[in-house]
Amino acid sequence: MRLDKFLAISSIGTRKAVRDFVKQGKICVNNEKMLEPSIEIDESKDAITYLGEDVFLTPKVYYMFHKPAGCITARTDNNRKTVMDYFGMVNSKGLFPVGRLDKDTEGLLFLTNDGEFNHQLMYPENHVEKTYFFWAFGSLDKLDLERLQKGISISETEPLTKPAIIQVIKEGLYDDLKGEMDIGDLINKKKNLYHQKVVCGYLTISEGRKHQVKRMLKSVGCFVVYLKRISIGHVQLDKALEKGSFRRLSSEEVDKLVNQ
Repeated sequence: MRLDKFLAISSIGTRKAVRDFVKQGKICVNNEKMLEPSIEIDESKDAITYLGEDVFLTPKVYYMFHKPAGCITARTDNNRKTVMDYFGMVNSKGLFPVGRLDKDTEGLLFLTNDGEFNHQLMYPENHVEKTYFFWAFGSLDKLDLERLQKGISISETEPLTKPAIIQVIKEGLYDDLKGEMDIGDLINKKKNLYHQKVVCGYLTISEGRKHQVKRMLKSVGCFVVYLKRISIGHVQLDKALEKGSFRRLSSEEVDKLVNQ
């Protein structure tokens, strides 16, 4: 087995992280420092250490988490609440979020200690689809929908986004739909919102650029005020899972994600 693959599935870190560890001289094989991540090892015989600590293949765990708004997707933070703060009763050694959600974005997030699982879902060339539900100020006409579906410019320094799937659910005036929107006290700050157009729907993308959904909708004149990820690949957020709650992924769900 390749050294970097062994380290990734041994809960040391993501595939990218463990490659850096090797290149930084933090990994030894049979007491010899290794600097090449792709070297082949015999995981049943070779002694592998990370910063002097033995590394073993560990049982893999996979969690589905319903991320609430207000916490950040990180393992630790000195000033802000993180998603890991909701896993206080769980042995979180080696556990990390798969990808990320913005602080104000809710919804589906996976956490695992399996670096290969993370690689499978986050590697851009695998094109794993992620679907988001949104509320936004603005409207979407036929041309806007076509631009989003074909690929749209969200920055002068980036290529067009990959083709997306957009489905509009409702459109109308804020005054008529405000009871269905979850935008906090925004209306108290902007009194003229009552006569503004709003739209909600689903956007499915297969990339993971920073703030991508918000930037895509902004490019067609829509300002996102609520965003929730509802699915990754073929696995949807469990509707029975309340915000801030988590559960183990079933073996069937894990299979759907790694074999799609």
